[in-house]
Amino acid sequence: MNILVLGVGNPILTDDAVGFRVAHLLKKARPELTVIETAEAGLTLLEWIEGYERVIIIDSIKTGRTQPGTLCPLTLDQIDPSWSFCSTHGVDIKMAFKLGSELGFQLPAKLSIYGIEVADNKNFGEKCTEAVENRIPQIVQEIISLEKL
Repeated sequence: MNILVLGVGNPILTDDAVGFRVAHLLKKARPELTVIETAEAGLTLLEWIEGYERVIIIDSIKTGRTQPGTLCPLTLDQIDPSWSFCSTHGVDIKMAFKLGSELGFQLPAKLSIYGIEVADNKNFGEKCTEAVENRIPQIVQEIISLEKL
């Protein structure tokens, strides 16, 4: 099965880089995986995921409901538009998948979505906050376990 791990975020906005960081460490732990780190979101994601049988998307979320560094497995229906999860120009991930399906994109049969609760995704900085940084190795192991990679 061809698997894509898609780490989404912005590497210069503190905790917003957590999707990149987790995807990078997943690649180190499982070199056979195809891993892409991208700052693009919305409809652009369709170009990255088309043709893969299984896709794992990792991005930051800021819900205020859990502690920073908490891994949150999600479905498309659970994603709140106010989280800006994989969203750009008003097109969130749920809308992108709906449009992709209607436009005939070959979408993955299995989609896993992971949000990582963050403390700061607005301020410039090349490092995650301590609360998020300290959890990254455990988050990688949690995803490996949940996905049976």
